[in-house]
Amino acid sequence: MGTAAVQYELATTFHRALTTRDWALLREIMAPDVTWTLPGDNTISGTVTGVDGVIARAELIASFGLTFTLEHVLVSRDNVALGLHNTARRGDLVLDEHLATVCLLREGQIAAIETYLSDLDGMNTFFGRDAHS
Repeated sequence: MGTAAVQYELATTFHRALTTRDWALLREIMAPDVTWTLPGDNTISGTVTGVDGVIARAELIASFGLTFTLEHVLVSRDNVALGLHNTARRGDLVLDEHLATVCLLREGQIAAIETYLSDLDGMNTFFGRDAHS
């Protein structure tokens, strides 16, 4: 399988693992020292390190009932990005954001993830520090 095919497969597997909450599948495609960085100041912001940290973050995000709609898979020479449209509702709060999740690849696995958002204020409100209090 060529590089672009590998990149596409990793991206769609990452998306499938998130949408189906298949944390074992997520574990299979990540390097042990993987990192995931999200902007903002809320319960899901910052950088987590290691597969267990990434899975814990994915579980937390999924616990808010998000719909992760994959709009595009974008490949570079060595890495891949997912263009997503995430939506959710929690009480009176509505999340409706577009984002790019960029995955840096190493030896056929995801080594680092960085997420870019279209609505940082909306994300901070929806995932506020007291969101699970």
